[in-house]
Amino acid sequence: MTASPDLGSPRLASPDLLRSAFRRHAAGVAVITARGATGPVGFTATSLSSVSAEPPLLSFGVGTGGSSWPAIATADHVGVHVLGEHQQELAATFARSGADRFGAATAWREGPEGVPVLDDVLVWLVCRVVGRFPAGDHRIVLGEVVLGDPAGTGRPLLYHQGRYNGLRD
Repeated sequence: MTASPDLGSPRLASPDLLRSAFRRHAAGVAVITARGATGPVGFTATSLSSVSAEPPLLSFGVGTGGSSWPAIATADHVGVHVLGEHQQELAATFARSGADRFGAATAWREGPEGVPVLDDVLVWLVCRVVGRFPAGDHRIVLGEVVLGDPAGTGRPLLYHQGRYNGLRD
């Protein structure tokens, strides 16, 4: 019989435990956009995930209390933008409550299906929303990639320990 490893003092599952655990998980940074009733909406997401190659599906989480949720809740299409390490301020703008996300400092254009497309990103995709699934105080949105451009240049922006970072060599 082998000895059990010392697991320390286990912590009960809680929102703080989850936040603490995921602060240690480096995640890519994306901005999700949609056309809203009164103009474009968007938010910063670190929950972007590839789901399937055939058909090409991705997912992301969105808080139901966020200002973008009403538009995302009814949108047929959304934009998904993978940010480069040069876009820390853009990520911060789209993460900040009450920010003028589509103001003069944000370079964007109306793209296919009326989706706001951000300029100078590593990748932009337009996705048809195929499902929204309850997940606590969030919804998991499943999108089918219908078109996009992966030709941006640079290195990806990461989120780790509560800060935006670039890759280190």
